[in-house]
Amino acid sequence: MSITYRELRYHEFTQALRIRLEVFVEEQKVPLEEEHDSWDLTAQHFGVFSEDALVGTGRLVTCGKRGIIGRVAVLQGFRGLGLGSGLIRLMVTKAQEAGLDEISLGAQVRAEGFYERLGFRGEGPEFLDAGIPHRTMHYHFVHSEGIES
Repeated sequence: MSITYRELRYHEFTQALRIRLEVFVEEQKVPLEEEHDSWDLTAQHFGVFSEDALVGTGRLVTCGKRGIIGRVAVLQGFRGLGLGSGLIRLMVTKAQEAGLDEISLGAQVRAEGFYERLGFRGEGPEFLDAGIPHRTMHYHFVHSEGIES
């Protein structure tokens, strides 16, 4: 199985939306109106491809020196293969290359361990997003002078 991680091209965004609808709206019962938002217009969208088929997606929104990862979704038949980890690592690398100081995300509570293994740390109380328990998590970059930002 040939796996590729990269930023999505403009015409591939509709495929990413299909994956998000399948995972979030159909599987997790997130209301359709809460899944797609205005951040999609300015975010960098990334994908994981098996052969030439898009099987996972995520986005990185930049706000000053801070990035926000969101809408991370992998099709059910491709979960458990490490593809989501590779996708998050790509977005973290791109954020670091862009000179960002930190990344945050709202992790579903059941996925906290997944993000912790990738270097994210939970902060604050749980909250509901689309009726699903979440927790804010952060990833701080250590810059070349050795000072964490």
